[in-house]
Amino acid sequence: MTTGEGLALLLVEDDPVLGPLIAELLEPDFTVRLAANGQEGLHLGLTQPWDAMVIDRGLPVMDGISLITALRAKGIGTPILILTALGDTNEKVRGLDAGANDYLTKPFDGGELAARLRALTRSYGPPAGQGPPAGQVSLGTWEFHPASRAVRSLYGDTVSLTAKEAEVLAALAAEPDRVFTRDELLAAHFQGTDQPGVIDTYVHHLRRKIDRTVIRTVHGVGYQIGNPS
Repeated sequence: MTTGEGLALLLVEDDPVLGPLIAELLEPDFTVRLAANGQEGLHLGLTQPWDAMVIDRGLPVMDGISLITALRAKGIGTPILILTALGDTNEKVRGLDAGANDYLTKPFDGGELAARLRALTRSYGPPAGQGPPAGQVSLGTWEFHPASRAVRSLYGDTVSLTAKEAEVLAALAAEPDRVFTRDELLAAHFQGTDQPGVIDTYVHHLRRKIDRTVIRTVHGVGYQIGNPS
């Protein structure tokens, strides 16, 4: 059994017809959450982990450029593709300078959109001469494979993690005897973000995906890798 249906993608699109169509189009590769305005997109972007985001340029409440600027200001490094009807070169430059990784204009080819997102989320091995990727880590009845962002149980279940989930779990697992404070994890893995609650969100997602005891709460201090059995 595989837990999860694909990489997590946040789609911020206010068109009530186009939004669901894009979500359906991307379902083979992504688990899509649709937000209908910039404010909702900002809330979801800051409080939940994503592998990629597709953001419309012209959004109600908060436009796409302002949304991307706000996300980057908070240290969110998730790959972002702007999807918009504004194809002027100056507009593309504005979007990329605001922090977007790619830009696609409407009307667009669905296959191209999916391919661009796969490229943005693709993981590559280390360059030649830098050695093999990090090996697996034993977590009780689970095995964590940082390079593939997969956690596998002895019973055959496989859980796919987002990039940030894997990064947080790897940090905790690298020093199993150490208790990490929220501020330490925040400073090391979420540069520019000043909300310690982000750490709690990622710990919650990891526990929900894997096992509640995979990460132990040390009350009044922070978090430590657990020993699920």
